[in-house]
Amino acid sequence: MRVMIVVTHLLGTGHLARALTLARAFVDGGHAVTLVSGGRPVPHLDTAGIRYVQLPSVASDGTDFSRLLTSDGTVADATHMAKRKTALLSIFGSTSADVLITELFPFGRRSLRDEFQALLHAAHGQCRIFASVRDILAPPSTARKAAFAEDMIAFYDGVLVHSDPNVITLDQSWPVSTELAAKLHYTGFVAPAPLHVTTQRNGPILVSAGGGVVGNAVFDAALKAAREMPDLEWLFCVTGENRRRSLKSHAPQNVCVEGLRSDFRDLLIAARASVSMCGYNTALDVLQSGVPAVIIPFEEGGEEEQTLRARALADLPAMRVITNENLRADSLRAAVTDVMLEVRAPRITGMDGASETVQLVAKLMDANRVAH
Repeated sequence: MRVMIVVTHLLGTGHLARALTLARAFVDGGHAVTLVSGGRPVPHLDTAGIRYVQLPSVASDGTDFSRLLTSDGTVADATHMAKRKTALLSIFGSTSADVLITELFPFGRRSLRDEFQALLHAAHGQCRIFASVRDILAPPSTARKAAFAEDMIAFYDGVLVHSDPNVITLDQSWPVSTELAAKLHYTGFVAPAPLHVTTQRNGPILVSAGGGVVGNAVFDAALKAAREMPDLEWLFCVTGENRRRSLKSHAPQNVCVEGLRSDFRDLLIAARASVSMCGYNTALDVLQSGVPAVIIPFEEGGEEEQTLRARALADLPAMRVITNENLRADSLRAAVTDVMLEVRAPRITGMDGASETVQLVAKLMDANRVAH
């Protein structure tokens, strides 16, 4: 199959990382993949073997997803957005895709509706169209937003839900109508290849906040907690040179501050504990590694996704959840101390959602050929 995946990450990098995991699975299955990214470039992510095309980029203004900024920080005007749409349609025209996958849209990215709707109209009748969504969506704040997604779903042959329905179902965060339910296909969680787990957890406590520019409160609390736990080594993986410089200037001797690392998952395997937010990819890394973990869900701007996910994980052993309102040096220190005394087996089932997605799409394509 010729597969085109379209994704725009606006705040963190999780959407792009998940789309790349899917793309690699299609490539491993012998299919040709074009991945179109509309967010800012992320150099540390691996795009080898994939035709990777970058649109004129946009990013959200913090948690204001209706206000989009260009790479130089100015507001993305009509000209900039028109260039994106033109480029997107040109790429689709040159790809001759059998399969089009839109990541998150139409359940999110409504600020990009013009380019996505133009793409859907161009693709309608030309290829099979699927939406790709994570386990938990941002619940629609108005009935109009839910109705918009429902209208757009008419263009789609299926909705690929990257979750294990025994853990989290889509209706826990999104109103699932009868029409939408008929198009849902649960793939399992989309995670990278299984980790080679070791029982030797003698590495530093690993503190991270994803690939975006959020998480300052997590780093600040962790810095204070580390100062009160001088016998333990801590490693902070931080985006943004200015943030790293500021943290380094206040860091005690037992704290090392670095940028994002391509071997992050290897670090996680050996870590004594992990302190992080609860984005989709981070949560799966924590589950696959079995690392004792303290989770602080991202809640700024009224975001609920990570809170809902954290609730689903809260009862697991060697797992603690701290809400933003309760995040302090003492609460974090106590949680880290507690989880390091517990053990959780690495999760190995329900994590092959990428390969399951490839097989599912291929089966749906074959079934459609037989029907016609």
